[in-house]
Amino acid sequence: MMAGETMNFGVGIMSFYLYATNTVPGTHRCSMENGRPPDPADWAVMDVVNYFRTVGFEEQASAFQEQEIDGKSLLLMTRNDVLTGLQLKLGPALKIYEYHVKPLQTKHLKNNSS
Repeated sequence: MMAGETMNFGVGIMSFYLYATNTVPGTHRCSMENGRPPDPADWAVMDVVNYFRTVGFEEQASAFQEQEIDGKSLLLMTRNDVLTGLQLKLGPALKIYEYHVKPLQTKHLKNNSS
């Protein structure tokens, strides 16, 4: 899938799972924690950058590095932060937020609300 193509919510979560479990070539996440993918809140800046490279946003991934967005920061980002704060083109920024940032936030909240 190319960065310009539309992804649905399920594909975004599957991309996260594949990235976190290191089943996508070129990723460096090593293992699952307690049978679950690692919590994005624990990601370093390069984990965030590599996640976005892995899911097809190679060109946009550098913006996360330039702005020093680690996992905790990623989980705090609003739609406006992604659309304007990263200085990305509108199309990719919308896809990054809707299909990746928002689902990661939802999954994080769901896993940590016990």
